[in-house]
Amino acid sequence: MAHKIDAVDYSITVGDQSVLSEFSNYIEFNYPNAKKVIIADTNTLEHCLPSLIKEVSSLADAEVIELEPGEQSKDLLICESIWETLTDINFSRVDLIINLGGGVVTDLGGFVASIYKRGVDFIQLPTSLLAQVDASVGGKTGIDFMGYKNLLGAFQNPVAVFINIDFLRTLNKRQLVSGMAEVFKHGLIADSAYVEAVNATLYDIDFQTIVATSIRIKNEIVQSDPYEKGNRKLLNYGHTIGHAIESFYLGSAESLLHGEAIAIGMLIEAELSLIKGLLSIEDLTTIYANFQPFFKLNSFPTEDWPSIITLTYQDKKNESSGINCTLLTKIGEGIINQIASSEELNLALINYHNRISV
Repeated sequence: MAHKIDAVDYSITVGDQSVLSEFSNYIEFNYPNAKKVIIADTNTLEHCLPSLIKEVSSLADAEVIELEPGEQSKDLLICESIWETLTDINFSRVDLIINLGGGVVTDLGGFVASIYKRGVDFIQLPTSLLAQVDASVGGKTGIDFMGYKNLLGAFQNPVAVFINIDFLRTLNKRQLVSGMAEVFKHGLIADSAYVEAVNATLYDIDFQTIVATSIRIKNEIVQSDPYEKGNRKLLNYGHTIGHAIESFYLGSAESLLHGEAIAIGMLIEAELSLIKGLLSIEDLTTIYANFQPFFKLNSFPTEDWPSIITLTYQDKKNESSGINCTLLTKIGEGIINQIASSEELNLALINYHNRISV
């Protein structure tokens, strides 16, 4: 049974392979004569595009733009190349971009669509768990710039999102575990019962229920604050420090997936919550107990810490000379606009490394 969730100005449909039939009906009704461009990476072209074309015959002649998988594709030069292709095929404002892939594809594809000719319609078909529970909601688009995560971007909603849970079968275990970081985040900031439910079924997950529940939590927050002026900042929990860690190791042998970095960022920001007297040691211990058996929690050489801390000062969420974080007051409740000093962050890093080494 498909779940349909109403977001701001668009709907999100979550279900099994039958969702693709609904997607087919949607574009045949709304875009019968439009040019269709599919943006995908090499992995989704191999594993997801064939089943998409089989179910949606109107896409058989679509223009396909292929990206290399990974964060390095979220680059301005890649965007320029796509815009050149759109121009060459006379792509117009009545045509349609379809983003088939994980968070990199949906972030970049949405950004490309939001800029080209002051905005063209796009549909998100997220294929990774992380993209399904997170990037599918909220209209954030963006690319990296000068080594900083998502420094260029825009708020631009898709016209629709269709989530085929069966696409998750194409992912390896590492990708699935990475996506679970955002699932835990939704519970930690807004719903303690959800944290308990996820943890209880961690090795026998009903992904359709998990995706639909996470979307509902995020959607409720986004609808109350579409442009991140207030309460939507709750969704940044783990991301200020997580993005810095992800950016610092990008392209290196120690490179992390987005969710892996965010899981570590959530623990370090939980340490900050404890340092600031916001979170109890009991709740902190529970979070570690949930995370340590499931996520790979890397340690970092102390000589890397100053560079990681420096990167947090470039985070787009900062509003003052300090580091602006979303922290926790308890499991299931976050607090926004908490300013941390570099000294506090350094102590949080020390405490994190001490706990994971026990």
